Amino acid sequence: MEQFDVIIVGSGIAGASLAYFLTARGVRDVLLLEREEQPGYHSTGRSAAVLVEWDPIPALQELKIQGGAFLRHPPHGFSENPLLVPHGILVTFQEPVWSGARAVVPLLTARGTAAHELSAAEVIARVPVLAPAYVDGGVWLPEDGHIDVHELLWSYLRHAVQRGAQRRCAAEVRAIRSAGGRVRSVVTDAGEFAARWIVDAGGAWAGVIAAMAGASPIELTPKRRTIVTFAAPDGIDVSSWPLLSNESQHIYFGPESGGLLVSPMDETPMPPCDATPDEVVIAEALARLATIAPRLTPKTLRRRWAGLRTFASDRVLVVGEDPQLAGFFWLAGQGGCGIETSGAVGQIAADLIIDGRTDRFDASLLSPARF
Repeated sequence: MEQFDVIIVGSGIAGASLAYFLTARGVRDVLLLEREEQPGYHSTGRSAAVLVEWDPIPALQELKIQGGAFLRHPPHGFSENPLLVPHGILVTFQEPVWSGARAVVPLLTARGTAAHELSAAEVIARVPVLAPAYVDGGVWLPEDGHIDVHELLWSYLRHAVQRGAQRRCAAEVRAIRSAGGRVRSVVTDAGEFAARWIVDAGGAWAGVIAAMAGASPIELTPKRRTIVTFAAPDGIDVSSWPLLSNESQHIYFGPESGGLLVSPMDETPMPPCDATPDEVVIAEALARLATIAPRLTPKTLRRRWAGLRTFASDRVLVVGEDPQLAGFFWLAGQGGCGIETSGAVGQIAADLIIDGRTDRFDASLLSPARF
């Protein structure tokens, strides 16, 4: 049986970033296992791919700020192309939510995030197709924007492999064996592998992996998120628009490949699966778009897709050693922020595995023991 220091189950953005930061700190004996034929097939490859340093949950807000710093200033030679294109993010609100949201802006700026309060008129000046009745104000994040997810994922993987990590795709986990209260090995389609640490970075399947190992029964719920794209209407230049979300109407839209994308910000609970879009949800997205920006209503759609975003009950990531099963490490529950926070969470997880502690963040906020 092959022996490793760390086996990471899942080579999406969570597993890839951990492999990168572990190997950067000298842990070379790392194995990445992936059930699909290629890394990042599920949630990583189906996101809106944006950094948005706005979140009502303080722990996630801080992780996004730290993750954003990595995206803007990665280590020298990390990637061949920029990881972040800061075209700006515009988060809009209606009352009564707007009154609470605008009070958060000074807190954001105090933490180092570029954030500006905009009046309703200023919001509409940036995106003139908006219906004024559905905008009472907004928060402009000029340094946030589009993430090159392919570049980020494969840069993590490339450097990890160069430092000695191994990757095995099409290797589905069939069993996780333990003895004496500690995990010992992973049984897969490609054989059985032993390790001191087994990391659950299984995304929507993280709960399945944990149950297979006999770890703590932490509730993780995969939820579907749907996106569609379409051509911009004739006579409307959308190229300079930011991605815009309306938190009160639960919708976001923005430029995409010369046209537009839109999502109804749906969160439909589902079992782990290869998610596909639902026609009813798509119709709801288009109805909301017709409400807040009627001039954008499309006649036909170009593409439609769906992915799963997995949440713990408090919507905060689960990162740390299981309190009941030694050596089993949770790296799960990323929700919709796994990509933008990976540069922070990967380092935090590596610290916890190597040192048992971290100075980067209050790890108790992420710990599986909090449940």
